Amino acid sequence: MAGDSQPDRRKGSEGAISDHADTGLNRKFRVALGLYVVLGLLVWFTMGEGTVLVHGKPVELRLVPLIVIAGLALRTVVAHQAEKIRRQDGKASGSAGL
Repeated sequence: MAGDSQPDRRKGSEGAISDHADTGLNRKFRVALGLYVVLGLLVWFTMGEGTVLVHGKPVELRLVPLIVIAGLALRTVVAHQAEKIRRQDGKASGSAGL
């Protein structure tokens, strides 16, 4: 019976490590999105109200960097979701081998 409890403890500690890593990733993700918001606000309030022609239509100049920042934020969200899926697949295949 003592031999049976050791693998359980190991699984528990591995789970705790993986939960800790997930918490760290979630914290980094929230910080990154918060910084994108701060950067967007800085762009909005510091850029002038000029316009630029895009395909013959006038577009506010401050929208150009906001679109770039939004694209980076979208890329961050997609990468975060992909990492969550990879970690779930790793847990599923790791538990299947036991």
